Amino acid sequence: MPRQPFKLLYDSLCPICRTEVRWLQMWNRRGLLTFEDISAPGFDPARYGLTLDAVMGVMHGVHADGRVVTKVEAFRAAYRAVGLGWLLAPTAWPVLRPVCDWLYEVFARNRLRLGRLLGEKCEGDRCRIGRRSG
Repeated sequence: MPRQPFKLLYDSLCPICRTEVRWLQMWNRRGLLTFEDISAPGFDPARYGLTLDAVMGVMHGVHADGRVVTKVEAFRAAYRAVGLGWLLAPTAWPVLRPVCDWLYEVFARNRLRLGRLLGEKCEGDRCRIGRRSG
């Protein structure tokens, strides 16, 4: 179990992202997972050595030592922080890792469209950024 906090950078304008964050917040009883909204007016991706296109394109997380992880690895770290690392542990297995990484990339490119299919939409100009990134 990690003893250091992990920060998940998420997009509150994405309905799927909001749902995932609410679920993780519910399990965050030890307070080791923190969240930063990349859609917030004061968010500065340069603080992490990133660009807005990069953070809008895929999930990012930041370890306590400043190390940035992306995609499924960010989810694995977030789930470990709330004590549910076992749920995503198989996504790191050598045979499954490339498949899970590929599936996540497909999801990330289409997350806004998927949200619309679920009856919600992303609002604001920043939402268009994620469509250009991958």
